[in-house]
Amino acid sequence: MPVTRAAMDLERVLPDALRANATALVLADAALAQALGWPYLVPLLATGLKRADLRRQGDDLRLACHRALIGLVSEAVRLSSDLTRRAAHLKAVTPKLRAKAAGVAVEMFLTRDAVAPTALPLPDRAARRLCDRLVDLAAVRELTGRDTFRLYGV
Repeated sequence: MPVTRAAMDLERVLPDALRANATALVLADAALAQALGWPYLVPLLATGLKRADLRRQGDDLRLACHRALIGLVSEAVRLSSDLTRRAAHLKAVTPKLRAKAAGVAVEMFLTRDAVAPTALPLPDRAARRLCDRLVDLAAVRELTGRDTFRLYGV
């Protein structure tokens, strides 16, 4: 029933939102998350449905939603298990960190998508060294590939 509800909401919003497909997809994903009892919205339909699928109606749209979810579920589970493993590794290396605010910094890495060293509760040089140490321990990754203004994440 959750996918049917999301497809019905999507079908209901699409005619009114001629150029706002993204809005309709967010609403459909919100309906899906709510029907499944999830505390957060997960953009499954928004990433799985194709533009041609958005022109469908009724059972065809519902079937397209089911196909999109089936195709994305295994990838979402793989990403989720990878993220869980990485978060556990970050927690495991926390005792090896000597910085005074290392615990707070680790909590920031666990609760944010990306963290700039300047956002950490440490002096600039200490924050950069902590980030470098975490990269060396394979606990976080540098996300930008740049030499300056780097961002780090689990």
